[in-house]
Amino acid sequence: MPIKLWGITANTFTETIRQPIYGVIILVTAGLLVLNIGVSGYTLDDDNKLLKDLGLSTLLLSGLFLAAFSAAGVLSREIDNKTVLTVVSKPVGRPLFLGAKFLGLVGALAVAFYLTAIIFLLTMRHKVLQRASDHLDQPVIIFGGIAFFGAILVAAFCNYLYNMQFSSTGIALGIPLMGLALALVALISPKWEIQEFGKDFIDGQLAGAALLVFAMILILTAVALAASTRFGQVMTLVVCSLILLAGLVSDAVFGQYAETSFVARVAYGIAPNLAFLWVSDALTEENPITLRYVGLAFGYAMLLVVGYLLIGLAAFQKREVG
Repeated sequence: MPIKLWGITANTFTETIRQPIYGVIILVTAGLLVLNIGVSGYTLDDDNKLLKDLGLSTLLLSGLFLAAFSAAGVLSREIDNKTVLTVVSKPVGRPLFLGAKFLGLVGALAVAFYLTAIIFLLTMRHKVLQRASDHLDQPVIIFGGIAFFGAILVAAFCNYLYNMQFSSTGIALGIPLMGLALALVALISPKWEIQEFGKDFIDGQLAGAALLVFAMILILTAVALAASTRFGQVMTLVVCSLILLAGLVSDAVFGQYAETSFVARVAYGIAPNLAFLWVSDALTEENPITLRYVGLAFGYAMLLVVGYLLIGLAAFQKREVG
């Protein structure tokens, strides 16, 4: 069983990162994160608080689209093309198959989140230029630019000369290069002086908020995989979007009327409460995000993941694949 699990997981991971849409979404997310620096400069308060909020929102929306399109690509398309029959007709149970698909998707989405989260952290270090006297953060631009565009150029070169797959090559190069760029920026101040590691932009509060955003992405991945057992790409994206929207407004729309309305009480019980995981307001208002809270919220998210996977398994068990 471990060999079968690993084989399907590794194949799903490889398939996902090789999908053109996977690389496109990462590139678009990177562009939006950089663009947030300029967009955030039009508030009457602290512009960098808006930069945090926009950055976390961009990471979440990126995870939504990646989860929906990737899940549909590795499961719904296989069901429609009947290629899934070659796997489940062998001594591979459907629970094992679906679980391995989920693990492969999680691995691919974790890589995407790692790369985009590094860009988010670099934008937090650069900060918004609020005055004409503010200077560009040269270490961020130089190290981040070399790592990002260097990975793309080398991947394009390898694709052209050696016929290597562009997306997977770029991702493989980007993982160490972007990590190295972040480490150098964390050690070098905007004035090119050695400083305490990440003292001006990396802290436990931001890491906790990013971890809970990733937990929401894991929930959306489970939802997308469950929806992909019955629907195609468009409907999978619609289902994920509705679950995300319902989860974020559950308290405000259903919770406050749960005691007086039966419909609101039922909707409040069915909709996942994702407000526990969205701590952007607490982060921007500088309210403490404790390790205990992050642990409990992440555990709640994992229970939701298991629940949606069980729903997906129930739907997949009755699905004709032949």
